[in-house]
Amino acid sequence: MLNGALIGCGFFAQNQMHGWAGIDDVTITAVCDRDSAKAEATATRFGARAYTDAAAMIAAERLDFVDIATTVASHRPLVEMAAGAGLHVICQKPFAETMADAHAMVAAVDEAGKLLMVHENFRWQSAVRAAIAAVRGGAIGTPFFGRVTFRSGYDVYAGQPYLATDERFIIQDLGIHILDIARALLGDVVTISATARRVNPKIRGEDVATMLLEHEGGATSVVDCSYATRRTPETFPETLLEIDGDLGTLRLDAGYRLVIQLEGEVIRDVAPPLLAWAERPWHNIQESVQIIQQHFVDCLREGREPETSGRDNLKTLALVEAAYASARDRSRIDVRGW
Repeated sequence: MLNGALIGCGFFAQNQMHGWAGIDDVTITAVCDRDSAKAEATATRFGARAYTDAAAMIAAERLDFVDIATTVASHRPLVEMAAGAGLHVICQKPFAETMADAHAMVAAVDEAGKLLMVHENFRWQSAVRAAIAAVRGGAIGTPFFGRVTFRSGYDVYAGQPYLATDERFIIQDLGIHILDIARALLGDVVTISATARRVNPKIRGEDVATMLLEHEGGATSVVDCSYATRRTPETFPETLLEIDGDLGTLRLDAGYRLVIQLEGEVIRDVAPPLLAWAERPWHNIQESVQIIQQHFVDCLREGREPETSGRDNLKTLALVEAAYASARDRSRIDVRGW
């Protein structure tokens, strides 16, 4: 049995609590939020003890790990606190505000001899996992081009109003996921060039971004993100893919249709299940939460590094930082030094 605690009881953290409840031999014994009402409500809902101070909770509870679901500014002190207490850590994205903070967190958990995983859940959506498995398994040969796209007009600000007030928005909040999927499909990145703009006058940050990536293996990919796109039917929150290989083409189309074209065409329905606690259209993201948490638990029990470890996420964070620099300076950036 693994005992864990959740730090942060906001909007998305409820999905994480449901996810933990669906994993065998894992118990979330305590939750913490500086807002006592949120902490108490989550604790009551899931049968845990409520705290408003993370240090007090860690000292009082017998824990194996913490799940950090707070906003990014608090990640470094909380990760370092958990590492100092000898705990494994799974931390929400964006992992860090700066590359220096990210490196410090990775070092702290390494020094403690524990595992650190970033909750980079988009690549763990079952439809995206099916596409990744097909590409890695050689279904279309060696990839040379990819397009990873997420375009929507869905009102994400209603549930997470802080998204409208952040100085940096779509690349940091959504693009980080889409860039990570591009890495998972086509490998690490050599160069990036990006454009970004704000279409919605009611928000502070950018809500449209397009990025061109050159990957180490020679493939090129286009990563594009928008929360200003009006489309019918609305495809939120689906990530759509098109990957060209030297033997064929793979597409993940709207409606969770995975299409592989070689000499003929094979179409698979890779729609995620609607878990008992999930709701449309969020169900693909909600299912991915439980999948990524199961991976974290498997890695703890088997003593192996998670696929989306803190160390791996440094490469995705570097792409985010380089994308902002590229968009600002209208430049092409070699990310290998970042």
